[in-house]
Amino acid sequence: YWAEQDVAKAKELGAIGAAGDLFADGALGSHTACLHEPYADAAHTGTAHLDVAAVAAHVVACTEAGLQAGFHAIGDAAVSTVVDGMRAAAGTLGLARVRAARHRVEHAEMLTPETVAAFAELGLTASVQPAFDALWGGEDGMYARRLGAERARTLNPFAALLRAGVPLAFGSDSPVTPLDPWGTVRAAAFHRTPEHRVSVRAAFTAHTRGGWRAVGRDDAGVLVPGAPADYALWHTGELVVQAPDDRVARWSTDPRSGTPGLPDLAPGRDLPVCLRTVVGGRTVFVRPGE
Repeated sequence: YWAEQDVAKAKELGAIGAAGDLFADGALGSHTACLHEPYADAAHTGTAHLDVAAVAAHVVACTEAGLQAGFHAIGDAAVSTVVDGMRAAAGTLGLARVRAARHRVEHAEMLTPETVAAFAELGLTASVQPAFDALWGGEDGMYARRLGAERARTLNPFAALLRAGVPLAFGSDSPVTPLDPWGTVRAAAFHRTPEHRVSVRAAFTAHTRGGWRAVGRDDAGVLVPGAPADYALWHTGELVVQAPDDRVARWSTDPRSGTPGLPDLAPGRDLPVCLRTVVGGRTVFVRPGE
């Protein structure tokens, strides 16, 4: 999808807001994500599918056509290539035009403080999958086997992205990981590397409003008068205000803050069950027996 770099075809098909997923590299599991330093368990640095010039050309073409550009970039070298290409495009078009287009990077797993800052500078949205950390993170997970424990601990730095002001949009990359929205929010709030954890509220926002903002819909993803009637009803237990550990600010847990409650997503707790889904005011799903 979008792999042909054919902006005219994308516009003809009406893919407005769908940034695509142009491959800058591969994946860590297959040793094809493109790294600055070799894999811990393989004597190479992966595969690069794009160079800086190709990234810049695609960003310029998309921006001039009024489309978002989207790049699949997982390894730190691939992310650097995308950032450098974006900067080159900004040199041609001006930074304001590039920022206004809300270009996206899909996955963005291996980030450095420098590339996090560049995402903020360039107005890039990080379209990320917290379930990847739940599945592959930790001291003995796939990340650690491929990269070594030290590099593995740097992956998926959601807290650093939020602190830098980078827009976050959560997804599943299904069928790589299942469609599991509350599990995704839990995975971000209880990240295997504690310094990358975010509050449940921040994770919930990234998986609701963040997704809509990523496609240019700033009016959606919230339940307020006049907003699109897109919502789901969930069965859950007590609603709480939850911060997973002391690294996440706890002021919001004070009842005086008025922070709305959300389901208790602590590991081991049952996740909410969807009873009904409504899209544009029309019911599209009712749980059997309800």
